[in-house]
Amino acid sequence: MRQPSLLIIFLTVFIDLIGFGIVMPLLPRYAERYGAHGLQIGAIIGAFSLMQLIFAPLWGQLSDRIGRRPVLLISNLGAAGAYALFAVSARYAGTAGLLILLASRVFAGICGANLSVASAYIADVTTPENRSKGMGMIGMAFGLGFILGPVVGGIAFKHFGLAGPGWVAAGLCSLNFISGLFILAESHPPGAAMPERKNRLAQIAHTIKIPQVGLLVGLYFLATFSFTCFESTIPLLLEKRFHFDEEKIGYLFAYCGLMGALIQGGLIGQLVKRFGESTLIWGSLMVVAASLAAIPYAGGLAALLVVLALFSAGSGINRAPTMGLISRFTPADEQGATLGVAQSAATLARVLGPVFATGLLKYSLAAPYLACAGIALSAGLLARKKLLPSK
Repeated sequence: MRQPSLLIIFLTVFIDLIGFGIVMPLLPRYAERYGAHGLQIGAIIGAFSLMQLIFAPLWGQLSDRIGRRPVLLISNLGAAGAYALFAVSARYAGTAGLLILLASRVFAGICGANLSVASAYIADVTTPENRSKGMGMIGMAFGLGFILGPVVGGIAFKHFGLAGPGWVAAGLCSLNFISGLFILAESHPPGAAMPERKNRLAQIAHTIKIPQVGLLVGLYFLATFSFTCFESTIPLLLEKRFHFDEEKIGYLFAYCGLMGALIQGGLIGQLVKRFGESTLIWGSLMVVAASLAAIPYAGGLAALLVVLALFSAGSGINRAPTMGLISRFTPADEQGATLGVAQSAATLARVLGPVFATGLLKYSLAAPYLACAGIALSAGLLARKKLLPSK
């Protein structure tokens, strides 16, 4: 009988994120080609996150009932179909292409259960003391996928045209599905303890009432909000302040992804053992706050690389101990549902953060960074007060 494996779940998420990384950087340009502009482009980009916001907790709850494996397989197959729609949109112009493109993102968001259910899978197969280290593997897969995905997408576009990136992403996710059928073992058998079924609002209310979990979900929202503000505005800052073209901006994104992946995949376990989850959570938020405040004032490339490394390290450290503590405070039969709620909080941050940040750009290039530095600082001080034991 196959045994659940952290390596297999890492590969599952990694391949899924390569597909996401292939498509995501191209999405605004494709929408523009089909005639979208302004809010229409934003709506198409946000459709994925909105659907995840609605469906991620439902998938997590379902995985508590029927097991992680079938939900992950459904997610992989759905992603393949969504990327195929992305490719098909290239055959059409104008409104038809735009509607197919929108449908691909809606469908991808509905089926996008991989991150929350993979987190529950890791919670199933790790001990509490090793859980944050296991959660770091998802962060590493996320970072590596975003390093390789845009490169693969650019090559596919160059050699296969407008539809190429979509077909390559669909092929990778199809391979993910097929390999999962043969090598992905179940970590949470359907015969395990069955949680009481709750509707969506009841599940959210129940989750945030679990001691410390509500606080941690809120901190995760604020950390993700700060990161998405950075992600949505840094290309504009690099273009206007440093006169970077798209190629150089891509290298900077790859650099940030690599720094985050190294932290989450190589050092997070040692950091948790030495400092503990609570200290890492508040400390990482303070690093994020300081680096965000410094980014718009970096005096040259060397200074920029230093502050981006600090920001990537702070952001990379934060997720694993936060999700690890959420998992440790959650009953064993509610892991999927609770982590699904946490993932939805992060998804809501990805919907709201870019709107908030780009809205502040009309005041100055530094405004979104200073505002989000203040948010991260407040979150870090709150975490220190609430998570660390009183002396």
